Amino acid sequence: MATDSHGSAAARPVDPGRRHRRAAWTLVVLAPLVSELALGSTPVRMAWLILLWMPIYGAGALLIREVVLRRGRGWPSILLLAIAYEIVEDGIGLQALSSPRLYDAASWGARILGINAPYWEANALYHAVFTVSVPIALTDLLFPAHRARPYLGRTGTAVAAVMAVLGVAVLRLTVPPSQDPGYQAPLPVVLGCLVLVLALVALALRVLPPTHTAPAKPAAPPRLVVLYGASATATLVFFGLSFPVFGQQQPAFTHGLAVLVPMGVTAVTAIACYRFLSRAAARPAWTQRHTLAVVGGALVAHSVGGLVIMARTAVDRVGLVAIIGLTVLGLVVLDRRLRTADITGGGGPAPLGIHALRSRPE
Repeated sequence: MATDSHGSAAARPVDPGRRHRRAAWTLVVLAPLVSELALGSTPVRMAWLILLWMPIYGAGALLIREVVLRRGRGWPSILLLAIAYEIVEDGIGLQALSSPRLYDAASWGARILGINAPYWEANALYHAVFTVSVPIALTDLLFPAHRARPYLGRTGTAVAAVMAVLGVAVLRLTVPPSQDPGYQAPLPVVLGCLVLVLALVALALRVLPPTHTAPAKPAAPPRLVVLYGASATATLVFFGLSFPVFGQQQPAFTHGLAVLVPMGVTAVTAIACYRFLSRAAARPAWTQRHTLAVVGGALVAHSVGGLVIMARTAVDRVGLVAIIGLTVLGLVVLDRRLRTADITGGGGPAPLGIHALRSRPE
């Protein structure tokens, strides 16, 4: 029997091409909504800017998913490409990685070889999770039948790549001229970014082995409420360690090179969280409701963090509170749908919901 886009029984078959397109467009829209609007970096009063960010955020996340699937790789490759994405965005598009003025990134401390190191780490991890991983995982939950297959053909993937490049150009031509006029990243920085991006792409798509199903331990995964709480707590800790809060110039209330300490703690914690989720998600009893718990806790907490870090006006705060309410409502509705469908997602080493990223012929 055919299933609909949410995995429930359907009375008649649905055109798979149409469903692929729906899933692709969902990911394109979710990426900027989650990473920009739900954080408050683009406040609700300026929500129209999401249209400008869709090419780089939406097409970027979609392109990463498509190339990883076509190469038969898994989440490690997605995360490496997400870091490459951040280098392109902040190093070449915004130029914030090296700018001494934009976003006050240079005042975060530890400006090493002309690079704003704490700013880079914070944004690399943020984009890896909230621009790429969370939108991909949410889209997989909404369209489980297409979880392990590309949404696009070769032509569509090429179009996504072109749109992502255009998105970088849009950033370069809009934000720096208005917020950082006169600054041009030094040529060695730009070339260094390009070399690093190429190295990460090669590592993600050629060096890392294809994904495989790892032997799973029979132990039960953590309870849903534990996953919601742990995910939310980890997200808030990440913000507290990585971003300046409460009027401070540097993250974690540090001064000077002392910022290297929370940077190290953040890196170690991120690796530990990934390893824990990889092992937990490989257990046979892991379901898509567990995946939703990880994603949902992170989503709510990241908007709470936005209230502290990003909100500047009462309107901004009200907007984020409304987004938190809508997020909770959406999580409840999706959880009920997944519980009714009773879709099991275990059986592979994936922390957020893609358990078998293998290419399939179209």
